[in-house]
Amino acid sequence: MVDNKLSTEMIYRDLGSTGEKVSAIGLGGWHLSIKHVDEPLAIRLVHTAIDRGITFMDNCWDYNDGVSELRMGKALRDGYRDKVFLMTKIDGRSKQEAAKQLDESLRRLQVDCIDLVQYHEVLRFEDPHRIFDEEGAHAALLDAHAAGKLRYIGFTGHKDPSVHLHMLEVADQHGFKFATAQMPLNVMDAHYRSFAKLVVPELVKRKIGILGMKSLANGILLRSKTVTPIECLHYALNLPTSVVITGIDSLEILEQAFEAVRTFEPMTDEQVQALLAKTAAAGARGEFEPFKTSSIFDGTAQHPTWLGEEPQRLQQLMSA
Repeated sequence: MVDNKLSTEMIYRDLGSTGEKVSAIGLGGWHLSIKHVDEPLAIRLVHTAIDRGITFMDNCWDYNDGVSELRMGKALRDGYRDKVFLMTKIDGRSKQEAAKQLDESLRRLQVDCIDLVQYHEVLRFEDPHRIFDEEGAHAALLDAHAAGKLRYIGFTGHKDPSVHLHMLEVADQHGFKFATAQMPLNVMDAHYRSFAKLVVPELVKRKIGILGMKSLANGILLRSKTVTPIECLHYALNLPTSVVITGIDSLEILEQAFEAVRTFEPMTDEQVQALLAKTAAAGARGEFEPFKTSSIFDGTAQHPTWLGEEPQRLQQLMSA
């Protein structure tokens, strides 16, 4: 549960229909254990972010072999846990693998309950079916919810808006409503396989919390030399996002995030179109969104064992 004392340095938004208020900027967990970030700096970044009003903490079971979760777990000691809305993700598609990964995340994060657990990298059309199978990950997370290990369930993906829409469709077939969905939302996305155009309106209609990621794509968008970091963050904040998750690997980048919030004002249609016009040529083929056009960002493609086994009934069907 998040402490009700909110900072004047931050914007707070509703998380879909959950009744939760979260910071409009979320601290990305992957950057907490990349090469040039040691543990003391990671803990300092988390503490400084929280002290200044960021409440949404992002992480994942597979980030840097679990080191990101371990560092966040250490940072959330001494009263910091109660000040944040804690999210992590799991890769498991089978019930067994999902339960195992969730328990590992709980141990690393040093908590009894995680506020939001998301199915990570829903990239393939078969992923929703594997997750919602009788022997799938969703059965594990429902058990975990009943046991008090998690509060809300969501999903993420970065490949194709049609897969997100399919995930919602399969969830509907099983009578389940997600609390959140996470996707790339940036100034290039509008021009190529656009989540903002195809998925966001559906999530708004369903009152599902919208988590934007890859607002700068780890700096890749800036290599187009068409936009500034603040413009990128303003664009993502201007969408109906509950949270814009951004990677923070230094105090300077943390300050940049707060500067984006401090200077943010809702953009007019003319301002949005002018910004998108600057990025139209660069964004037309997905060149600066390699997470859509390559498998380089697909951890589960490089490590298929993270997904777990296919359902037994399908294996029996194949061998019959």
